[in-house]
Amino acid sequence: MLINMKDMLKVADKNQFAVPAFNIGSGQILRGVIESANEKQAPVILAIHPTELSFIGDSFISTCIQEANKTKVPMVIHLDHGGSFEDALRAIRCGFTSVMIDASRMSYEDNIAITQKVVEVAHVSNVSVESELGTIGKTGTSYEGGSDDIIYTNPEQAKDFVEKTGIDSLAIAIGTAHGIYPKDKKPKLRLDLLKIIKENVDIPLVLHGGSSNSDDEIAESVKLGISKINISSDIKFAFYKKCREVLAEHPEWIEPNAIYPPCIEAMKEVIEFKMNLFNDIDKAKLY
Repeated sequence: MLINMKDMLKVADKNQFAVPAFNIGSGQILRGVIESANEKQAPVILAIHPTELSFIGDSFISTCIQEANKTKVPMVIHLDHGGSFEDALRAIRCGFTSVMIDASRMSYEDNIAITQKVVEVAHVSNVSVESELGTIGKTGTSYEGGSDDIIYTNPEQAKDFVEKTGIDSLAIAIGTAHGIYPKDKKPKLRLDLLKIIKENVDIPLVLHGGSSNSDDEIAESVKLGISKINISSDIKFAFYKKCREVLAEHPEWIEPNAIYPPCIEAMKEVIEFKMNLFNDIDKAKLY
């Protein structure tokens, strides 16, 4: 069941669970996410970054749409970290049901201006819009980038931003970073700040850089009002770690249907762990 993210997160926010947004960079990853969503009756967001879209091509979105419409589990096709108005427009034309415009490293005024422009075009097509305020850190292990210094989201500014732009969900910066954290770097979420932001805005909140964070902190963030959590690095790490093991054990293998099934199963373990952590399992019945 293909829906937009506004409708999906409205239910999540009301029922205190978070929908995982898994980055879909290949057909194998898409298959694993779809299978887990159906098996666990867990709503999911199929997130695709502009870099991923450039690789897999616009026609891949037709496959995502077809897979989502084959099931009764609610699914969203979401542009992750669109960096320009053109990125958002391309996604809308392809059939995405949600887009993110990330102008968080622009000035506050420019961030408002470009977000307003995207909202105006997207809402006409019943496409929901996510934007970001503050900056997400980076570990150097993800194409999604980020900032060397995290700028935490200002709660009062968040309220003003939401009112002026009309966005449907807000990605906030409370101490996460994109990618897998190095061993000497321990992430710490500002849960106190999350509470204040939640009191100031009346739309669902989003957490980016959700890989490698403390499970206890992530679970607590869901209880405090996070309705969507982005996961990319964790599932890809599991998938390609298993790929390397399979190819090392069977260097003569060349058929995808021999190589990839165990890799998909290894990835699904992580997918389903995240679904459980976010309290997302068996929530399809709420839609």
